[in-house]
Amino acid sequence: MRFHNAGKYDGDESKLPQREHEKNTVPFREPSLKQLAVIANIGAFLTIALCCVPVFMRGAGTISSKANALSIGAILSLVTLVPHEFLHGLCFREDVYMYSNLKQGMMFVVGTEDMSRGRFVFMSLLPNCVFGLLPYVVFLLFPRLTVLGMMGAFCIGMGFGDYINVFNALTQMPKGAKTYLSGTHSYWYMPESAE
Repeated sequence: MRFHNAGKYDGDESKLPQREHEKNTVPFREPSLKQLAVIANIGAFLTIALCCVPVFMRGAGTISSKANALSIGAILSLVTLVPHEFLHGLCFREDVYMYSNLKQGMMFVVGTEDMSRGRFVFMSLLPNCVFGLLPYVVFLLFPRLTVLGMMGAFCIGMGFGDYINVFNALTQMPKGAKTYLSGTHSYWYMPESAE
């Protein structure tokens, strides 16, 4: 994996890494990047709110201390933004490029290599498990760790765009298909040896 910080994404998809499409390539049925940003932000907000309820109910301390834990957890989740994308990048074997547009609330990586459906799902979920699910489960086991629970809640919600990609891969790709990214879009195809 060769990780490149490509800087700010200005909305011009032609500047993103592209590749020549394989024979019989099928684009994922997915929203535009602007629509995805809106859906992901709304989904993230709702997911965070839902995940915070158990933290407020089970967490140790007063309401005031839980509100402080919420603030600290939110800040810690923002600290994970770049490591989150780096974990996505670790799942690529070739070049991967990180882009950001914080005004639209997005940060993403693009690599154009082939992946199996399983590897694509793993790549999509890995950061959400490491920074979200794992701390959240630790909090559920040890409710005194309220800040960890809040951080986990925020990181679980911040992965909503990744969950959309996982849903698309699981519902649109047939068994044996390969997927790849080109620009901001995902595609799948059946390798000739699998047909």
